[in-house]
Amino acid sequence: MPDVNLPLSGNVTQTINPWTAYLSAVGSQFGLININLGTSSDPKIEQQVIADVASYGKQLGRVEELLLVLLENAKLSGLTADQARAVDDFKRMATDIADIKQRHKAPHILRP
Repeated sequence: MPDVNLPLSGNVTQTINPWTAYLSAVGSQFGLININLGTSSDPKIEQQVIADVASYGKQLGRVEELLLVLLENAKLSGLTADQARAVDDFKRMATDIADIKQRHKAPHILRP
């Protein structure tokens, strides 16, 4: 007879200790969804910047847009092969990101 398993009913072994789970959350964030933003020298400032100014993605997007402007207006003669490859890789990455944004109809300023 074949082995038939319903969703979430396969061979899974997991030990759950509610005391360990509860006590490990004491003094830290405890809720339905917890997001660890990484280590910061000043987490309060980091949290306020994300809440009041821009998410990490928005910050990176603006840096990307600025770098594209600078690359477009820079004289790039005399680059080593590794430097030229880094520029090409960055432009290719920016193009791929712009394509994804276009598919999701997200606003963006530049397209390389």
